[in-house]
Amino acid sequence: MKTELQNTPDDLTLDQIMQRFATDEDARAYWESIHWPNGAVCPHCKNNEAKSIWKIEANKKKKIREGLHQCGKCDKQFTSTIGTIFEDSHIPLRKWLIAFYLNSASKKGISSLQLQRTLGLGSYRTALFMQHRIRHSLKETGFDNKMTGTVECDETYVGGKVKRPFKGAKLPDNKIPVVSLLQRDGKVRSQVVKCVTIKNLKAVLRRNVEPSATIMTDNLFAYRRATSGYTSHQVVNHSIGEYARGLAHTNGVEGYFSLLKRGVVGTFHHVSEQHLPLYLAEFDHRHNFRNVSDGQRTVEALKKSVGKRLMYRQPK
Repeated sequence: MKTELQNTPDDLTLDQIMQRFATDEDARAYWESIHWPNGAVCPHCKNNEAKSIWKIEANKKKKIREGLHQCGKCDKQFTSTIGTIFEDSHIPLRKWLIAFYLNSASKKGISSLQLQRTLGLGSYRTALFMQHRIRHSLKETGFDNKMTGTVECDETYVGGKVKRPFKGAKLPDNKIPVVSLLQRDGKVRSQVVKCVTIKNLKAVLRRNVEPSATIMTDNLFAYRRATSGYTSHQVVNHSIGEYARGLAHTNGVEGYFSLLKRGVVGTFHHVSEQHLPLYLAEFDHRHNFRNVSDGQRTVEALKKSVGKRLMYRQPK
């Protein structure tokens, strides 16, 4: 049986989403319409035949929970949260969906403390793990296509405010290098690197960009050799105050870095090296869906939550 997709208004607001997900039943129905647009699918045997899958009515006395389904092929029971980041979570599904909306609608991100206060969560630790699960779901596991056309490439350092004591001095250890690639009129891809070297930059470019692309960078010497083999490499010389020369510039990726750092400094205050890739996934997602409404961006985020689970301790 096909699940009717509940339309998400373009002007979806927090007030509307609180009304839409007023109960767990409403939230579950909305989630199932996104997760199962063509009807329920058994996560155990992948059976999607409507005739051999039926819904079990909830019954508190018999301890039958809401949203339970029975598969006639493998004879196993399941819910729509199995195989997603919501699996085995004691947090109500409606709070998960509201958290996804808040994360998608907040341009510079939302802190775990703010999320804890807004949703009335039991502890900061719960809110933090919830946030990390959402970021984990937004992280791309792989890319089908490489970037083409004009691609801006730049690096930045995320960390404390400690600066080099003098020009040419070694960078302090509290700075974490991040390299981002931005396709003009397209998406951005960011990743943490151990250090900014010719070898590492070349590896990032080869893995993500087609050789036919035109690469735009600043005047960092390492880019000269890292971009060898590409159709064109254009440089803007920041050391002499040059930031744009016609179409040659890195303003797009630098604008992305500006938003990232505002989020780190103003919202999160501190990001560890271990979890920085998750924060990059969050900012990448918002940037890549920046031209759609908050509601549509939320739906796209929810679609990514399937097949991903984040567990710091492996089940025994």
